[in-house]
Amino acid sequence: MSNTQDSNGGASWRNEPYGSRAYEAETQSNLALYSGVLTKRFVAFLIDLLVLSVPIILATIFIALFGVVTLGLGWALFWLVSPFSIVWALLYYGLSLGGAHSATVGMRMLGIHMETLSGEPPYFLLGVIHALAYWFSVSFLTPLIVLVGFFNRRGQLLHDLVLGTVLVNTAATQPPRSF
Repeated sequence: MSNTQDSNGGASWRNEPYGSRAYEAETQSNLALYSGVLTKRFVAFLIDLLVLSVPIILATIFIALFGVVTLGLGWALFWLVSPFSIVWALLYYGLSLGGAHSATVGMRMLGIHMETLSGEPPYFLLGVIHALAYWFSVSFLTPLIVLVGFFNRRGQLLHDLVLGTVLVNTAATQPPRSF
């Protein structure tokens, strides 16, 4: 809570859970933060699908070869591929979005990262919930929910609006370098 002056010059108390920072106002108005984010986000998603699929494909090949070596007994391990895929994807999104860069591998390659609307970095659980919210919204509401991104200036998708997150250009949030 912070002490602020009201319109009559008297002191009033106001709840500011994230504090007041100049960056919050900049986030709301600076269009350079959101320029091309929707396109970058799509390409980053494809890169992340590739990153997610490599360990799953390798595990599947290993199980197939193990099944050949064990005369078919190893193929009983194929049931583990589906749960492994889910756990791997949730860990990937939770650790990468909740990590130091606030971005997945694909997002980092394209120069975007995730923030909350207050400018705070996301955390592990928010990364996991973000991934789950995307998967469920696309599964139940069809991929047409992606169209929501075309109708707001920040390029937020439906699950971003619900969770209070936004993807921004990393270069636009960095202070200029001085040599």
